[in-house]
Amino acid sequence: MPVLAGSAAYAISEAFQWSGGLDRRLRQAKAFYATLSVATLAGVGLNFTALDPVRALYWAAVVNGILAAPVMATVMLVAGNGRIMGRLTLSTPMRVGGWLATAIMVVASVGFFVL
Repeated sequence: MPVLAGSAAYAISEAFQWSGGLDRRLRQAKAFYATLSVATLAGVGLNFTALDPVRALYWAAVVNGILAAPVMATVMLVAGNGRIMGRLTLSTPMRVGGWLATAIMVVASVGFFVL
C-alpha cells in the first residue's frame, strides 16, 4: 500500500467519521477502501504525466513549510485554551516554546519569499 494513499484514506475517514482502517473488512469500511483505491489510482496516474516527481516533492515541501506556521498558531491557540483543553492546557514553558517555534516558522516562511 502506498504510504500517501493510506494516510489520505485514514485522514479522510477520520474527518468524515467513517468506519475505517486496514483492520476492517471491505463491508465494514467501504468509504475507507474507496478512498484508498482512488488515492492509489491517482498516484499511478501521475506516473503517466509529464510531472517531474522530484520537482513535485520540492513544491510539496514548500507548501507544507508555508502552511506550517498557521497550523502551528492554531494548535497553540487551542492548546492554550483552558475551556477546550481543561486540565491538559499547556504549561507556561510549553506555551513559550510553542510560540517561539511558531515565530521561527513565520520568519522562515517570510524569508522564503523575501530572499
